[in-house]
Amino acid sequence: MTTDPAAAEETEPVTGPEPGGPGAGPGADDEGSADGSRVSADPGDEAAAGATDATDAASGEGGPSESEDPAADGASGDGTAAADTAAQLSEAEAELAAQREFRERIERRKAEKEGPVQAGARLSGKAADLLAAVRAVESGGKPPASVFAEPEPAPRRSAPEPERRPQAMPSATPAPVASEAVDTVRAVLVEGGAPEALAAQVAAFLGEGADTQLREDPWQLLRVAGVRPEQADGFARALLGAECGPDDERRGRAVTVWLLEQAALAGHTALEAQALHAALAQRSVPDPEAAVQSALAEGDALVFQDALDEPGAPPAPAPSEDEGEGEEGEVERPVRVLIGLERYALAEESLADGLARVVNSLPKEDGSAADWESAATGSAAELIRAVAGHGLVLHTGGEASRAEPAALAATARSLGLRVCAAAHTPDGRRRFAALLASAEGAGRGAASASASASDPSSAPGFGAEDETGAPDGPRPGTDDGPGGPARTHDGGAAGTHGGASGHPGGGQPGDVGTDETVTTVAGLLAGAEGPGRDTDGMLRTDLLIVLDAPQLDVESAAMLAESLPDGARLVLSGDPGVLWSAGPGRVFADLLAARTCPQVASRTPDPGPIGELVSGIGIGELNQVAAPGKEVVIVPVRDAGEAVHRTVQLIADSVPRAIGIPAEQTQVITPGHGGAVGTRALNTALKERLNPGPGRFGGFDPGDRIAYSPAPGRTVPGHVVKADADGLHLECAGAPVVVPKERVEQTVRHGWALTAHQAVGARWPAAVVVLPGDAAQALTRPWIYTAFGRAEQHLSVVHGVDQALPRAVAEVAAKPRTTRLPALLRAQVPAAG
Repeated sequence: MTTDPAAAEETEPVTGPEPGGPGAGPGADDEGSADGSRVSADPGDEAAAGATDATDAASGEGGPSESEDPAADGASGDGTAAADTAAQLSEAEAELAAQREFRERIERRKAEKEGPVQAGARLSGKAADLLAAVRAVESGGKPPASVFAEPEPAPRRSAPEPERRPQAMPSATPAPVASEAVDTVRAVLVEGGAPEALAAQVAAFLGEGADTQLREDPWQLLRVAGVRPEQADGFARALLGAECGPDDERRGRAVTVWLLEQAALAGHTALEAQALHAALAQRSVPDPEAAVQSALAEGDALVFQDALDEPGAPPAPAPSEDEGEGEEGEVERPVRVLIGLERYALAEESLADGLARVVNSLPKEDGSAADWESAATGSAAELIRAVAGHGLVLHTGGEASRAEPAALAATARSLGLRVCAAAHTPDGRRRFAALLASAEGAGRGAASASASASDPSSAPGFGAEDETGAPDGPRPGTDDGPGGPARTHDGGAAGTHGGASGHPGGGQPGDVGTDETVTTVAGLLAGAEGPGRDTDGMLRTDLLIVLDAPQLDVESAAMLAESLPDGARLVLSGDPGVLWSAGPGRVFADLLAARTCPQVASRTPDPGPIGELVSGIGIGELNQVAAPGKEVVIVPVRDAGEAVHRTVQLIADSVPRAIGIPAEQTQVITPGHGGAVGTRALNTALKERLNPGPGRFGGFDPGDRIAYSPAPGRTVPGHVVKADADGLHLECAGAPVVVPKERVEQTVRHGWALTAHQAVGARWPAAVVVLPGDAAQALTRPWIYTAFGRAEQHLSVVHGVDQALPRAVAEVAAKPRTTRLPALLRAQVPAAG
């Protein structure tokens, strides 16, 4: 490690940071709405609301940590949207429609399970024909001759060419609300002393008769994102007068639901009953048990009892010889009582059902075992063998290990399987598309070399074998290999726009269609990307590879599992050391802990000094690494002002001059949005230096780097193109986006500086990680691992936390999340041997 690469002579003597540091720290404005960070692990914590800042309270920029859904923002539209815009679903509306369909499917399945089943009613194919023949014989008739005829072998399924869709990314425009409804709600809010700006949100959330509902139960105001219990109490006192009290049943029920929602923002899918009771007591609810029972009776929450047989939980007590086995021969097992919201309970149960179906429905005759075995070569051999024999496989590893799922996808496509890979971000999609193109190119080169072995002079590239022995393949470390295309940030990569044909993967091997084979998870679920769906609503794929799997929340994971057809394989691949999902749940970590399927750990290390540094952090060690090419630079600072100054100097001058990476390819990452060195302060300073302007449109000017959040938990970097009467025109991941002016404040931030939660899933040629003194308490090992790992070629660390950095790496793990998925999985899928 070295100091500032170009301005070492300007760096002042190394001194420890000032304790506490000036300015409000990130803890006062934790990563907030724009990055999906957890607000607080304790739902009773004051910081859990995440809504003390008026701007953040309205922002849905990167996650649900501020309990703000951009799809519900700005509902104060005039109700006169043009017919042409109403005819085209926005991305957010498409996601909501997919979620509604997903929940309806759950309800239908439950109803089918509970209803009577007619004998043979659910049989199909050969089984149904045989049953019809038996009944015909029993009734004295003649069975159909076709029952005993040998069927002709069915040809291998081939995917039809997917429907071409426009590439523009629609903005998340909420459905308009009648202006009359908004006006009536506004009148009630004014009467109760609440901000008029909440009228549109309240009207959209409560629906018809919102004003009446609000008068009858003023604590319904708590359902609106950003409203805290004390604010709802003041509103209720203004409307109810003497009738209002802390023991009001309506208040207890509303606070219970609010606490569960705050817990979901912190990543929990449910809360233990004792923790919920304690949090209610902190909120001055005199009878927490009665409040919980009221919420359960009204259907606002659900109660569960899970057996305490998780790792680390006390084992079930064995019966003594004196007690025997009891009258019924059963031993009472200890359970934990959990309270949760219905939406997350349904999602976890549906996810467990879907994964069990994937595990148990793998066809026994799916390709030749010899074909799979012959393709199992190189570092991906173990992964290919695991996928050949199992429906669900987990794959873990760092950035370099993504070449293994790419090799798997290329192998599966060569065997005639329909393959779809989904990444968390457009940048991840681009990088994997480049890897897949390289893997398929290397496969074609190897096949050509094998086919021309009898006539070596006719082989393409004869005599041009590289030093690794791979003919015509990419050389490690060159721009043709996994490390090369990932360094170009032009929104595309060679080989990512191949046309579709009769090949099952959507094109000939190597013709990787970005929209068909490699997608984003959000685009796949919304139907904007991917292979499309069949008449049953299932994805047209035989193998689904989900990259960045730690970023899957329970609802997205459940929708993916429900969308897989019977017999399809599912591979979840990701780095378990990065930050967890912005939404509730910890799907990947739960699956790893449950051990219900094969787990393949990659042995491919991330290269270079940055890879060595990040790998050490992953195991709790902050090592000194040799960086002869200034790959890692430490810039010590003493206070917040110096941290901002050094950050701007690095981006605008030092890194471009000494490392050769321009400012537009360098990303600043800091722990929070607020404070003297948060994203707001840094973005202000960076805009003034890199793209000064009046900010005529909501503080933005053409050329500004931005972070656009079309939905909670999702952040897409981009830049401003222009602004006009239609709104703010952006370019994000190579696609145009138009954000209406009423949505700009909620969904767009400046993007020179991001939080680690916003940056996860993407990488840049250079990264500057800022650690101000007041951020010491916010640091955890996953945060540091994620932030440092965003850099490809160069990492600068503006270091002002002294010994808090190695202490966080060694001691501060991720905050635990309460989920039910492990218990649900163990009940349906036996643990893998």
